[in-house]
Amino acid sequence: MGGTTRTTESSMKTMNPAMARVLKRLHYPLDVMLTCVRWYVAYPLSLRHLEDMTAERGVSVDHSTVHRWAIKVLPVLEKAFRRRKRPVGKSWRMDETYSTRQGGLAVSLPGRRQGRQHLVEQDHRAIKRRTRPMLGFKTFRCARILLAGIEIMHMIAKGQMKCARGAHPSAADQFYELAT
Repeated sequence: MGGTTRTTESSMKTMNPAMARVLKRLHYPLDVMLTCVRWYVAYPLSLRHLEDMTAERGVSVDHSTVHRWAIKVLPVLEKAFRRRKRPVGKSWRMDETYSTRQGGLAVSLPGRRQGRQHLVEQDHRAIKRRTRPMLGFKTFRCARILLAGIEIMHMIAKGQMKCARGAHPSAADQFYELAT
């Protein structure tokens, strides 16, 4: 992460036009902003942790600034990710089926669990682990945006983003690629 120079005009021309509009008035380099946002959605860190981590690297960023970056940048990255997402498979696993019948709730539990958790429950565990340090969400809108960002990083880590044939970029490189 470099200093606190403004995002250059040449880098603005090569990036996603929606991202360029979002970053037009922001005064930090793109790599600083994307690194902070990626760390926030990829790891169980609080905004205060990110403030301390950037300060250790010589960049003064307030925790509320990182939150604003996440709220502005993540919807654009989510839209870019949806265009590059690999198609899903034909097999889906579900835990329970809930249905309403004559005003009541009927639950149909799966037959035998065989002593292991289902894949759906395992995915929820990862999200809970990441959101715990966030200390909750102030609004539903922020929760939706941040949870979508966490899901993007999770899907990238699981290899669900299309990459050039033969290319095997890291999860971080794939995240940064969404901005271009």
